Amino acid sequence: QVQLVESGGGLVQAGGSLRLSCVSSGRTVRPYAMGWFRQTPGKEREFVAAITWINGGTVYTDSVKGRFTISKDSAKNTVYLQMNSLKPEDTAVYYCAESRSVHWNLQVAAYDYWGQGTQVTVSS
Repeated sequence: QVQLVESGGGLVQAGGSLRLSCVSSGRTVRPYAMGWFRQTPGKEREFVAAITWINGGTVYTDSVKGRFTISKDSAKNTVYLQMNSLKPEDTAVYYCAESRSVHWNLQVAAYDYWGQGTQVTVSS
């Protein structure tokens, strides 16, 4: 049974930085991709960033491109999201997710396991 646990959220001022971590346990095979999503009340959960596990290729949603960096430490079964130049509109609950499908994509339905979420709040 795969468990994902996020940490590193908090309150920061606009322009500040946070680094989120997601630790996976119970995994017996490699995922195809790990992703970060975020959600605010009344809105759909949206894609933020993803990384392929084998080769480390990355993809980002346009709104965070150049500000956020996704990375991984395979030996520690951990994925990170470094968030710089944070904006108030980045405020959300951030979720870590894992896809086991070769047909993975950037949509929620492509991911098989989810963490509990960590709150990120960016003040003006």
